[in-house]
Parts: sequence; C-alpha cells; structure tokens
Amino acid sequence: MQANLVGAEEDSSRRMGILGACTSNMLNMIGVGPFLSIPLVLIAMHGSHILLVWILGAIISLCDGLVWAELGSAMPYSGGPYFYLREAFGAQTYGKAASFLVLWSTVLTAPFLIASGAVGFSQYLHYLWPAINDTGLSALAMAVCLINVVLLYRRITTIGAISIGLWVLVVGTILWIIVGGAEHIPAALRVQINGGFPLRDGVFWKGVGAATLIAVYDYAGYYNVCLIGGELKRPEQTIPYSIILSIVLVAILYIAMNLAILGALPVQQSMHSTAIVADYMQAVYSIQSARVADLLILVASFASVFAILLGYSRIPFAAASQGEFFSIFGRVHPTKGIPHVSLVILGVLSACACILSLDTLISLVIVIQTMVQFLAQCVAVILLRGRHAKEKSVRFLMPLYPLPAVIAFIGWLLILISSGAKNILIAFAVTLAGVAAFLYKSRQEQRWPFETI
Repeated sequence: MQANLVGAEEDSSRRMGILGACTSNMLNMIGVGPFLSIPLVLIAMHGSHILLVWILGAIISLCDGLVWAELGSAMPYSGGPYFYLREAFGAQTYGKAASFLVLWSTVLTAPFLIASGAVGFSQYLHYLWPAINDTGLSALAMAVCLINVVLLYRRITTIGAISIGLWVLVVGTILWIIVGGAEHIPAALRVQINGGFPLRDGVFWKGVGAATLIAVYDYAGYYNVCLIGGELKRPEQTIPYSIILSIVLVAILYIAMNLAILGALPVQQSMHSTAIVADYMQAVYSIQSARVADLLILVASFASVFAILLGYSRIPFAAASQGEFFSIFGRVHPTKGIPHVSLVILGVLSACACILSLDTLISLVIVIQTMVQFLAQCVAVILLRGRHAKEKSVRFLMPLYPLPAVIAFIGWLLILISSGAKNILIAFAVTLAGVAAFLYKSRQEQRWPFETI
C-alpha cells in the first residue's frame, strides 16, 4: 500500500518529535472556536451545568483520540483517515468508497469550518463597530473569505510562522482570561457542582447533547498529527502520546477559561453576548483592555481563516493528483504553481456558507464528519485489531480495548441524534451525494464496482 497520499516517504523525512506533534495538535484545537462558542453552550444548557458539557466533550474526545492513536500508530501515513478506512473495509472494494467519502466530506465541511472563523471575525468586529447591521456582518464575513483567497493566490510554501503566531495569540489570550478571573473560579466551580442533575429530564439531556456537540467542535483537531504521520519521528509513540497530552492540556485551559468567565459575568449577559471575551475583559479590566482583546481575536480569526483555507485547499488537490478525486481539483496555476481551482472553489463555497448562523455551521461540520468518518473509524479500529491480532508490533494499542472505541461510538451517535432532524437529513444527503459521486467517477474510470474483467 502506498505510504503517502501525495507520494512515498523516506525515513529521513520523519523529523517532528512529540513536542512538535503536540504543538501541531493544539494549534488546530485552539483556534477561535472557544471565544465564539461559550454563549452557544450556555443557551443550549439554559445557563447551568456548563462544566458537565466540557468534561463530556473531553471524555468523548479522549476516547476517540485513542481510536485515532491506535489507527495512526499502525498506519503512520500522511493522509490519515483516507488510509484507515480503505484498509479496514477493503482496499479494493468498499474501502475505496469509504476513503473517497472522507475526501468528499472534507471538501464539503471545509467551507463550513472556514466560514465559522469568518463569522466569528464579523461578530467580534461588531463590538468595535456596533452600527453595522446583520446584513453587513454577513457581507463582512464573506469578504474575509474572498480576501483570503486573493492573499493565497500566490506562491506560499509554509504556514509555520502564521500557525505559531496564531497559537501564541489564542493561548496568550486564554491565559490572560484565566489570570484575570482567577479569583472567581472557586465560586463558579461551586455553583457548577452544587444543585445536582435532573436525571429524568429529557429536555435537559437533549440540551447536554446539543452543547456537547459544540464542545467537541472546540476540542476538534487533536487528530491533526495523524494527517502528517509521515513526518514524525517514532510515530508509533509520537502519535498516541501527543494526542492524549494535547486533549488533557486543552481541556484544562477550556474549563478554567469557562469558569473564569462565568464567575465574572452574569449568565444572562454571557448567553446573549456576541463578543463574550471583550465583554468579560471590560468587566474585569477596562474598556481599553476589552478593545485590545477584541483586536487580538480579530487577528486570530483572520489568520485562522487564512491557515485553514490554505491547508484544506491542498487536500483535494493532493488526492486529485493521485487520481483518487475529481481531476479538476488537481489543476495547477501555470505561473504561480498553486492549486488555484481547489483554492477558488473552497473559497467561494466558504463565502456562500457565511449566510448561515454560527451554531448551524458548527453543527454541520461535526454532524457530517460524524456520519461519514468518525463512526466508521470506531468500527475500523475493531476490524483492524481483530485482523492483526497475531502480529507482533511496537504500535500503540488502546488501553481497556474495546471500551474507548465503544464509548466514542456511542458518544458520536448521541451527538448525531441530538443535533436535530434537519442536520441529520443534511448529513445523510451529503453522504448519499458522495456515494453517487463515487459511483459516477468509478463508472467513468471503469473501477470497482464497474471494472471490466
């Protein structure tokens, strides 16, 4: 089996250790999501039991992270899930369809993910420019996407500096929030712990499911190291331990930040805030500090859109270059040497997605990925463990197998169910459209299941 979606890899290319891998994961986990989603979580939970949501999100992410860890350790190839599903479900049969659907879902969810950052940018700009109306905010978010297409329409070989700068901004802002509200954390923690849970209240647990979907959106990215497996030193160790460490560290930061904000701001104000960090900074520090924090998040939001659009535009390009996706995505600009068609398609789709609300964008990203990929990977790890049970290998094996995979599967399933019928139907339609696209491409190329003997 080919060891890389974009070409074979040599051992000499494996240069990233566990520290770099962990940083890479955290760069993708901590974007602008936590600064945007706290009010959405509060609304879903009616202002209470927020701590439960972030803990559940961490547990699901950790269990799913163990699934990624075992798969990534066994198949440390750049391209990650494309290979996991192909190997688990049959490289020459159903695995072809499963791996194609991973690429298909990437092309469709990337615009929602990019648009969420652009919508977040417009929301925080509204704090500094309150006169702008909703139509203007949507137009502004669209402009952010299109401006980034223009900026990316040139030769760019690395996003390392942008990624590091983004990491410093968002982690620094989170630490600033935690330090500023540290005195409020104990009181907020007591409020979250006291009162018990309405165990028989179906409405409460529906809210927990909806809020946990948002939480796992903020945790998402812990698997980024699996996408660059071919660049890692000792991947059988680096992949699992970087995943586990990044989830634990980010969970601590998120929980502390939420408690600091909830301890300093009234719940009703937090629920209806569109720039909650700026409102918090104004309450704890001053209006000047709020403006500085708002500017930091604006920069982080814009840089996040830039980095995500750049990275995701290369995925369908790389697949198309290998004949695994539609050839139009493999076209390269004759003078600039960039995958310009892939870039423009994702950029325009992202701009169009900006008409949707932030909670809808978040839901679609998670629900589509859950239906197409996350549930399938929980099954894949069990199929591959049984198939390779007798092999002697130094690869990572999840503890308490198969419990983490089962918990992750149930967690994703409950999140999917609680997302609502509309989102489920959209995800199902996306999946069916992906199957139809795969069958069309396979028929055109006379591949399985249409190959001629």
